[in-house]
Amino acid sequence: MRLLFDCRYVRIDRHDGISRYSAELVRALSALHPVTMLISDERQLHMLPDLPHEVISAPTSPAEPFVAREINRLSPDVVVSPMQTMGSLGRRYGLILTIHDLIYYEHPRPPQFLPWYVRALWRVYHLSFWPQRLLLRGADQVAVVSATTRELLRAKRLTRRPIPLVPNAPDPAFASTPRAAPPSEPSLVYMGSFMPYKNVETLARAMRDLPGWRLHLCSKVDARTLAALEAQAPAGSIVAHQGVSDDEYRALLAGATALVTASKSEGFGLPLVEAMSAGTPILVSDTPIFREVGGTAAGYFPAEDAVLLATMAKRLQADPGAWRSASAAGVARAADYAWERSAASLLDACRQVAQRRRS
Repeated sequence: MRLLFDCRYVRIDRHDGISRYSAELVRALSALHPVTMLISDERQLHMLPDLPHEVISAPTSPAEPFVAREINRLSPDVVVSPMQTMGSLGRRYGLILTIHDLIYYEHPRPPQFLPWYVRALWRVYHLSFWPQRLLLRGADQVAVVSATTRELLRAKRLTRRPIPLVPNAPDPAFASTPRAAPPSEPSLVYMGSFMPYKNVETLARAMRDLPGWRLHLCSKVDARTLAALEAQAPAGSIVAHQGVSDDEYRALLAGATALVTASKSEGFGLPLVEAMSAGTPILVSDTPIFREVGGTAAGYFPAEDAVLLATMAKRLQADPGAWRSASAAGVARAADYAWERSAASLLDACRQVAQRRRS
């Protein structure tokens, strides 16, 4: 089986969610079966494993609906894309597309780094479900990263295709044994973007009830958004790192009372698994996906309840036994997620697609 993996969403500098998902999954998949990467920029290679690759057009190109013409020449049996937007017109190979979430139907604002014409199409695309249904008809299977998203696909009748589960997983470098005690200096860590649905404002408001604490914002944030967050929190309580390396992120987790997020909608929640793997307790908004990922290891609060979040954080910091128990529960829960397991699930789906096309 000639297997191609679409790595065109991999960043050239620092991974975001889709970029890391692509890089880690193709790495684990290549240990189970030969795989060739599809890239659109040679600079992506330093963020990827050393595997055979082919260069094709970028996923944001106007030619994307017809990308199958380029891929057909490579004679694959199956192509896997970590997104659902890969063109399929005229394909002569099996295709597995991936849906991470349905967030942008509720929150239609597109990521601002996309070209203006892509942002315009993005908004039109999310006005109704029929464009999504049309895209997914072009696939043999539709992979998802969570059972929550799989149930949403079924509820919205977005596809009749098989829906394999291929979850995110933490980098093994995060793995730790349970930690013995909370840090001497209390702090919270937030890893994620600042899109409106991420609801970071609740985290900022919680700092009013946490005197002497620090809230570390790991991702890049624009000056206007940062000023708005700082206006809702005590002076000096928010530390904006404007992007951190993996080593810096792990160091922040190692010194934190908890990782926190008040997001109202997610497709998975990789920072939760990373923090649990590192032995750092997590306090998260009470949503179906976070319940799926965190299980009984997480502490849950209503997304807008900053006071309860602060109360839960103070309890963790003040009770070493409760903190130690949360750390151990998180490490155990994170062990359920591994790239090798996700890759095995994906490879099984690829073999099903290849077999069906041969029969």
